[in-house]
Amino acid sequence: MPRACIIVLDAVGAGELPDADEYGDAGSNTLGNVADAVGGLDLPNLEALGLGNIEPLQGCPPQPGAPAVAGRLIERSKGKDTTTGHWELMGVVTPQPMPTYPHGFPHDVIDPFMHQTGRGVLGNKPASGTEIIQELGEEHQRTGKWIVYTSADSVFQIAAHEETIPLEELYDGCRIARQILTGKHAVGRVIARPFVGTPGNYERTANRHDFSLEPKRPNYLTLVRDTGMMVHGVGKIGDIFAGQDIDESHPTKSNVDGITQTEKLLRELDDGLIFTNLVETDMLWGHRNDPVNFHRCLQDFDRRLPDLLDALRPQDLLILTSDHGCDPTTPSTDHSREHALLLAYVEGKNADGRIHEGEFADVGATVNRWLGGKAPSRGIPGQLIVEH
Repeated sequence: MPRACIIVLDAVGAGELPDADEYGDAGSNTLGNVADAVGGLDLPNLEALGLGNIEPLQGCPPQPGAPAVAGRLIERSKGKDTTTGHWELMGVVTPQPMPTYPHGFPHDVIDPFMHQTGRGVLGNKPASGTEIIQELGEEHQRTGKWIVYTSADSVFQIAAHEETIPLEELYDGCRIARQILTGKHAVGRVIARPFVGTPGNYERTANRHDFSLEPKRPNYLTLVRDTGMMVHGVGKIGDIFAGQDIDESHPTKSNVDGITQTEKLLRELDDGLIFTNLVETDMLWGHRNDPVNFHRCLQDFDRRLPDLLDALRPQDLLILTSDHGCDPTTPSTDHSREHALLLAYVEGKNADGRIHEGEFADVGATVNRWLGGKAPSRGIPGQLIVEH
């Protein structure tokens, strides 16, 4: 029975898109600049698969006979965030950028949020999530007010200390915000950002939860499910798609956990799609402008890649890709407008170093066809990367 697995290496961009300057991201190249910053990539398993065929990378030479199809994918959508990127991988193009709030959220958002949750608000400004909890955490614990902040992305983020506001109340607050944030204020994601610790030593926990808009349907997940096959979302995939067209969601606490759960599903499932997001390159290191640990995070994945390949069966399709960039070598701490990387490998079949230059939606189109789905009839974009 056909099986496919998509693994999104979150924020591992592969070079600026042609319109990157419109987003303030000219010169961004997450993968290439990290390679330069650490004196060359040390990712032997990804290198053997064909990583060096994507673009010139210090320490990762091209492999002319690499087993995986390699390339870079262009994003049609307007934006550079998680939601936009993942949706377009499944054929949903966002022609207008989702709203952002460089000066904080207006009264017609904040006032009903405070009224409906019964708590006040601190912050209400763009901020680094790790910095704002140090700045406002003590006052939050003293007053019980929410810490609300945003970024350059279309997000409404709510931070709360787990001993001050219980997790379920935080999640309920996010649900209320999600109901308020519609129409012109329809942000891509409302994000719960719980933290623990004491003043000066606060740290975020793994109990983050995203409350996303619902993507347009049908998309490639819809078409896969129309075949009768199941879609398994690992990590924050279920949140990104608001649970839509995800049969089973497998939350994770870390990249290691996500890789382990993906391997387990590969060893157990007889058919269907496994769709995994590995977030730590973005969440822990990209936004903190830490290229050394960004590289170490990629090394952690590289060490586990043989386990994933070993779990594949003949004619299984594995696609490694990304959703945007987050170049840790630039002054910005926000996402960057970049190509997605592409490595597409079929167990038992050598791609002989073939290069594919396409668009994000090619990932969904390929997986859908691989699993026997019908060709889209409603103008969903995407070309095939590999065929049976």
